[in-house]
Amino acid sequence: MKPHRIPNADKYVFKDEFIKRYSNLTDWQEFKEYSLSFIRKAIRINTLKISVEECTKRLKSKGWHTEQVPWCKEGFWIEHSDRRDIGNLWEHHMGYIYVQEAASMIPPIVLNPQPHESILDISAAPGSKATQIAQLMNNTGVLVANDYKAARLAALGVNIQKVGAMNTIMTLMTGQGIKNIQFDRILVDAPCSGTGTIGKSLKT
Repeated sequence: MKPHRIPNADKYVFKDEFIKRYSNLTDWQEFKEYSLSFIRKAIRINTLKISVEECTKRLKSKGWHTEQVPWCKEGFWIEHSDRRDIGNLWEHHMGYIYVQEAASMIPPIVLNPQPHESILDISAAPGSKATQIAQLMNNTGVLVANDYKAARLAALGVNIQKVGAMNTIMTLMTGQGIKNIQFDRILVDAPCSGTGTIGKSLKT
């Protein structure tokens, strides 16, 4: 699907060094086109509470169109002809769906958590990937959802409770502080360049 460009996108100019760097990494024109476009709204259906089939049926009955995210069987791009307020949906309040960008669904899938494992999400807040991991573990084993800022734990706690993640323990410490504990898998969602979200910061 062709990306939906933001209004007045042509007025934004990229620096030569930026163009050179990303031309060496990917198709520059395609990268530029997506950078100057709206990021499509996406959700992940929480199978700890509802099946994919039942949830998509509920959303369709309310006029929401869903399109499968190719790399995540529970992920869907979502849109409505008249509405954009996904956060006001009953399904969102009940924890049936989690509003999450499609790209954010990739790390937990690559991590490939298995039931009954012990897993650490070292920088878990606000909980998009942690709740996805709990879902992939089918609420078994132990998931340690850690963050180093107390203020960020509030949102993490709300989201863990909302999706019904019963196998999750929240901790507050730096990554270096987690010692002498063995995990089957560890997710480190390290800070990135942020270039994939350029469109969010542009004034429309």
